Amino acid sequence: MQNLNRRSILTLGAALGLVAATEAPKAWAWSSAGSIAGTDTVTDPWEVWDDDTDPLVAALLDNGQVPAVNEAFASWIDNGDPLPGGLPSELTSYLMEVNTLPSWADPVKLDRAAQFNKRMSMYLFLLYGLGSGIMSTVIPREARNVYWSEGGADMQARAAKTFTYGYDLSALDAFKPTGKFVVTSHKTRLTHAAVRHLLPQSPAWLAATDNPIPISNGDILITFHSLGTYVHGKLREWRGWGLRMSAAEEEAYLHMWQVALHLLGVRDEFIPATWAAAHEQSRYVLTPLLAPTPEGIDLADILLNLVSQVDLGVTRGFQREFARYVLSDKIGNWLRLPRDYVSRGVIEVGWPAYVLFREGLSPIMPETFSTFDRFVRGLAMLFLSKGSSATHTPITIPTGNRPGT
Repeated sequence: MQNLNRRSILTLGAALGLVAATEAPKAWAWSSAGSIAGTDTVTDPWEVWDDDTDPLVAALLDNGQVPAVNEAFASWIDNGDPLPGGLPSELTSYLMEVNTLPSWADPVKLDRAAQFNKRMSMYLFLLYGLGSGIMSTVIPREARNVYWSEGGADMQARAAKTFTYGYDLSALDAFKPTGKFVVTSHKTRLTHAAVRHLLPQSPAWLAATDNPIPISNGDILITFHSLGTYVHGKLREWRGWGLRMSAAEEEAYLHMWQVALHLLGVRDEFIPATWAAAHEQSRYVLTPLLAPTPEGIDLADILLNLVSQVDLGVTRGFQREFARYVLSDKIGNWLRLPRDYVSRGVIEVGWPAYVLFREGLSPIMPETFSTFDRFVRGLAMLFLSKGSSATHTPITIPTGNRPGT
């Protein structure tokens, strides 16, 4: 299987009945006129992977070089760190070429985004954790890719790496030499390439998937919309309760994600130029594709149990009702989250009052303030500790799939 080209794999997948029409994206019709490239073309992102990275990582895996690469990468953490020595020459050449921000990156906007992340950190960590994190389990392809990959067997370790990506992106110096996000992005991009090479060798994954080559540009766009676009929409919704967000901050927050997508290997012609274009694309590529899967239901339960290990000052029922509150009861039902109607009543009344008081627009502290404050701070600390400890969580390139498959 690993010697077949992509078109052959797709054809074989269709012949084996692996393509489920109910979950496959509809024909792409979003024009790149709405992208940062500004061209007026229509190219299907589900037919685009990472031609610059995939052959390189496939060769590293086939030649047994990845363990040595991971060992060398242990010293490569900050954006300003020199490339580690001892890497294969092809990998060094590749990193020398990509280890830079795109020419269109705006340092003023990135600095503004960093300040925005700091000011909104409590809300962002809540939405990233209970919103985007749980939403990922009802994105069928993502849930299956995670479950059947090497990291799916140890979700605490994988969650820590996911938190690392989000934490490094949210840091004040994320894109500066003292920050870590550029390096984290390169390691994540290499990891994606490894998964693209490894998962098609897994019979269990092939039997479950509708797309025998994982993590296309389209799939990365879906992940972006479940994070950046989703969070932007919720923050705009919460402005009705006094949440402050200027137009310049909104633009900067989008720019941060635009640079992040570029660093992950997404073509500029797919990256939305405005929030209006992003929300239009999200309605096209994310919302219609959300659905439950056995893998996703299992992953959601694991993730919520990980959150329960942290003292949030609330019951498990409250935690799961809040996940329903920020996502929807439809998604909550898909994931079989148990109901706690008393907690739901407290959330629906208390959360808007909490936001109003926190934003200084209500002089009256709600009776439930301490409950919500401890809950949000607990989630933030889980995010800040990256699911395990306050130390750096290394992102390593996998060498296999889920054990036993």
